[in-house]
Amino acid sequence: MRYLADLGFTVVGVDRDPQAIAEVSCLGETIEADIENTPWPLGERQFGAVVVTNYLWRPLWPLILNSLATDGVLIYETFSAGNETVGKPSRPDFLLQPGELLARCVGLHIVAYEDGFLHNPERFVQRIVAIQSFDMQKLGQRFELRT
Repeated sequence: MRYLADLGFTVVGVDRDPQAIAEVSCLGETIEADIENTPWPLGERQFGAVVVTNYLWRPLWPLILNSLATDGVLIYETFSAGNETVGKPSRPDFLLQPGELLARCVGLHIVAYEDGFLHNPERFVQRIVAIQSFDMQKLGQRFELRT
């Protein structure tokens, strides 16, 4: 959240930890919510980008994807199967299965995808960058494309 706010983006942060929310409240809108056990706090709002890191609660996938505006970018990274061999999280409920991010993003334009092992700290992750409604001309207007 801090990185995107520093770049000048309007940001909204959601977390259930009051201390985490307090620490970033100066950056933009913050919402303290237990999104696993209470109604979705963002309602029908849509965003130009949705960023999720180190978090997986499968019942939220439809809500996360519906939060993407047309041409919205999804950036998602979290732990995957294999992580149980090097640390936490280790419960299958919190680990993506092979190719699961790709399967969840069917219908989006996949810009980048990785599935593998990272060091420092050691962990197994999947990460994806995907666009809700891919239009090359609009994409070129929004992002500088490099070859």
